[in-house]
Amino acid sequence: MRWVLVPLETIYRAVVAVRGLCYRVGIKRVTHLPVPVIVVGNISVGGTGKTPCVIWLANELKARGHRVGIVSRGYGGRRTQEPRFVDADSDPLEVGDEPVLIAVATSMPVVVAADRVAAARALLAERRLDVLISDDGLQHLALGRRFEIAVVDGQRGLGNGACLPAGPLREPASRLRRVDAVIVNGPGWGEGSVFRVSLAVDRVVQLVGGDVRSLSEFRDVTVHAVAGIGHPERYFEMLQAEKLRIIEHALPDHARLNEDDFAFDDGRPILVTAKDAVKCRAFADQRFWVVEVRLEFEAGGGDRLLRRVLRDL
Repeated sequence: MRWVLVPLETIYRAVVAVRGLCYRVGIKRVTHLPVPVIVVGNISVGGTGKTPCVIWLANELKARGHRVGIVSRGYGGRRTQEPRFVDADSDPLEVGDEPVLIAVATSMPVVVAADRVAAARALLAERRLDVLISDDGLQHLALGRRFEIAVVDGQRGLGNGACLPAGPLREPASRLRRVDAVIVNGPGWGEGSVFRVSLAVDRVVQLVGGDVRSLSEFRDVTVHAVAGIGHPERYFEMLQAEKLRIIEHALPDHARLNEDDFAFDDGRPILVTAKDAVKCRAFADQRFWVVEVRLEFEAGGGDRLLRRVLRDL
């Protein structure tokens, strides 16, 4: 089908190129804020592991004394008012699951709006900040930025290298040459100066009750593994690598979860991702366990990336 869709891809590429040119020459306005902005995004559709990178970066900057705020589109939320402030108790159905997860994992101020500039202005009007992180704003060119990070899935790479609708790319692959850093999540694609990361299980926390366990404690039983994320296969493979016996339940990314999605009548433990956990709080019981992960860089890459970011702030 790629070759059938090449004419549409050509039109799409032309639109992207003209749009970018309009921002570069000033036909469209770029808004520069009084604090530096770091954009973390991707050039492909589907999950690449961007949200863990946002959480890692925000927490690292906070640990170094920076006051950090985060803006996001809030994809999947049905909010009727924008911009919207998000905290750990916000309803994911209203503001989106990823912003709530970021608020829970960072304890930092988060604002969502389709217009990232409006979100950033609302946040700066309420908080004194040193730096803003834009979650998934690589294509939101109206927001000026000091540093760009693109996240690529190592297993899938750039797919067939074609742009929409003939392939998975939102922008041509050449866009990666213009960002300040490329993070590759997992083995496979990428070479040279990329920063390679992997997701490692930190701990498993009971959603109701707060009991904490290691993943190895679930090896003796068969568990339900539920994932409503962009690339659920990576989650399942991570559990299987720890020798767990799992029953896989792959749901659409940003799926709106309810009790019917977990109507398992066998009483087995249910292991969910942190992104899905924020949508299960209203109906979860003691079967629900959250698999919390941490970002691990290869060969000191995290320190090198932070030095590069801090140098440009």
